[in-house]
Amino acid sequence: MKRALVRYRSSAFGKFVFRNQKYAPILFFMGGFIFDTLTLGRIDRVYDTVVLCSHMTFLSITLYLYNTVDEDKWEGTFIRRYSEYFPLLIQFFFGALSSAFVIYFFRSVSMSKTMFFFILLVLLLFANEFLKKKISNKYLQFSVFFFISFTFFAFMIPTLIKEMNTFIFIISGLVSLGCTLALIRFIYRSSPGTRAEISLKKLISLILSIYITINVFYYFNLIPPVPLAMDTGLVAHDVRKINNEYIVTYEKNPWYVFWRKHDTNFHRQADQRVYVFTSVFAPTDLKKSIFHRWKRYNPETGKWEVTDDIGFEVAGGRDRGFRGYTYKNNLREGEWKVEVITEEELILGVVDFVIKNTSEPHKEGIEKRSF
Repeated sequence: MKRALVRYRSSAFGKFVFRNQKYAPILFFMGGFIFDTLTLGRIDRVYDTVVLCSHMTFLSITLYLYNTVDEDKWEGTFIRRYSEYFPLLIQFFFGALSSAFVIYFFRSVSMSKTMFFFILLVLLLFANEFLKKKISNKYLQFSVFFFISFTFFAFMIPTLIKEMNTFIFIISGLVSLGCTLALIRFIYRSSPGTRAEISLKKLISLILSIYITINVFYYFNLIPPVPLAMDTGLVAHDVRKINNEYIVTYEKNPWYVFWRKHDTNFHRQADQRVYVFTSVFAPTDLKKSIFHRWKRYNPETGKWEVTDDIGFEVAGGRDRGFRGYTYKNNLREGEWKVEVITEEELILGVVDFVIKNTSEPHKEGIEKRSF
């Protein structure tokens, strides 16, 4: 093994890597991101579960080895010889796990207040690129580890037990907190160098502050209700179910508005129904009640007013999501939105639109599509 390493460093490729070693963290970061982008699909697939669990396990092991490598017990072992690569491995697993969660969260998040947590996750993903010089900071190491661990268990536990609610989220957080504190305690007891470098009380206080912050985010509905995800949300003129397919007629956007399927201007004739169609992804065997909360903006008070909560149940296991719709009659002109929410009032997505009354049937940009 040692001879192979010497040959590698003497080769043209090895010399190139050595000359450009400052870019190695970026490459490892991009490698983790690209790997997950190309391979991950559904959180409830066995492959995805194995990959994420493997990443989390190897990250924990690498953190332990990196923080104890200077101890005498590793003297003369391959772990000591290849310890220079541990920071790169840590970055790879940080990048792989955070990118996986960005991929899954992207399916769940809407242009609503839950976008704040998604942006925070994206910032963590890209901040990983600049962690090489800071990775030796143990406070940073374990803070990032705990945040990723919390997100990991928030995804994984509901997926495995086929149930999600506030209690499950609390359990996920406590499991993550317990695992992180156990790892920190194990490293602290195994490494005199770590004991000399950090204050255990300060580190635990930092971890607890992150734990409290995430729970505050959850309380104020700033975290998307993963592993549920809204795949499609449309305001429509008509929805019909034919042979297990939903035929949806809606006003599509111009081609250059690529981030939204439907036109926000809904042209409505007198006595015409207004439909909202959604498809919600849920892991296999997970059942959950979903509500369409219809809201109208009152220009006189400057506030959004709830008009109806109309519920239906989603059942997991379908790639394109569990489909459902609600409708209302005699809606006034003005701004409307329908929040797609869980029983705990966590927001899956928002379908917003402006009703404009018209005397003639609207034909421009009408699209009929099956879901």
